[in-house]
Amino acid sequence: MNHNTPLSPRPLRHLCDVQRRVVGVAQLREHGVTAADAAERCRAGGPWQQILPGVFLLHPGPPTSEERLHATLLYAGRPVAAAATPSPTPSPTPSARPAVAPAVLPEQPAAPDQAAAARPRYGEAVITGLAALALHRFASAPPLISLDRIDVLVPRTRRLRSTGFVRLVRTQAMPDPEELTGVPVAPVARALADAVGHLADANAVRRLLTEAVRGGHCEATSVVRELTRARLLNQPHVVDAVDSLVAEGRAIAEDRLYEMVRAYGLPDPLWNVDLRLPGGPHLGGVDAYWPDQAVAVELDTRASRQGHRQGHRLEEDAQWSEVARKREHLERLGITVVHITPRKLRDAADQQAAVVRTALMASGDRDPAAYVVVLPR
Repeated sequence: MNHNTPLSPRPLRHLCDVQRRVVGVAQLREHGVTAADAAERCRAGGPWQQILPGVFLLHPGPPTSEERLHATLLYAGRPVAAAATPSPTPSPTPSARPAVAPAVLPEQPAAPDQAAAARPRYGEAVITGLAALALHRFASAPPLISLDRIDVLVPRTRRLRSTGFVRLVRTQAMPDPEELTGVPVAPVARALADAVGHLADANAVRRLLTEAVRGGHCEATSVVRELTRARLLNQPHVVDAVDSLVAEGRAIAEDRLYEMVRAYGLPDPLWNVDLRLPGGPHLGGVDAYWPDQAVAVELDTRASRQGHRQGHRLEEDAQWSEVARKREHLERLGITVVHITPRKLRDAADQQAAVVRTALMASGDRDPAAYVVVLPR
């Protein structure tokens, strides 16, 4: 006799709807269903089916997209067993246990104060790849129901194998997931990298990357960083798509900068200009320049694209050193340089406008800047 199997089945009111249709073997045992009981119900023509190792679908038809997602997480994660709760009815003796486990019986919806307990808990497993992009509502991602495989991130130390419609993606560092439709989902940039790693279609890769940036899901720099981490930039079709992505991201950031200046009533600057000393060296290009106030704005759209071959951190350090030298040189000449990232323009344009306005207003309190030649870039 299995002493871990309760003599009385537990009620299922604390479970959400999908948990009553897709359950793991540990949950079945917790609710009074033995392995033999489950095997009997999964026989040909039976009311249940085993769709993944240790994961059961409590109806005979094909699984829905939602059920496949939750089955994937049950298989790949480490679901936390719910704390034991007593049955409201007297427990029958072992011989009186019902032949059909109550997991297939309807229950009343959970009360509002049970909402937290009703959410599935799947441990260390996060949906990624094309399935995650579909959950992020990417128009260029295939619908969930059409996917042959669902990618799921797990820690590298997990002793599991890909099986059925589940493809494991092992990682040294799990990302902080977003919860979409009750499912833990990888952030867009990470999901993109995991999807691109399994795509050979250059057009599909380009569509996904373009939508990520153009649709405002994330910035080009974060996508390139994840592609670099995944060592995907040695594939020509990915490199070509990334070149377009970076150009797309910069164009969007420039449009947001134009809009910020207009929307917050800042004086019109000179756009996209090079600065030079008279008869002297090139000082560098800036995205906006107010010559009367000697204030420049530069968009920080740096993105490392060859870090896997030359050392990602070393390349970023070199890029930052060049930016810092340029800024220091301009400020020694009395020019205030404001660096703005595309993300800040997207998420906090009002704050960035205030920073620029403050720099313009403070110009009267500074010593006059050196004369510089302004040329179109």
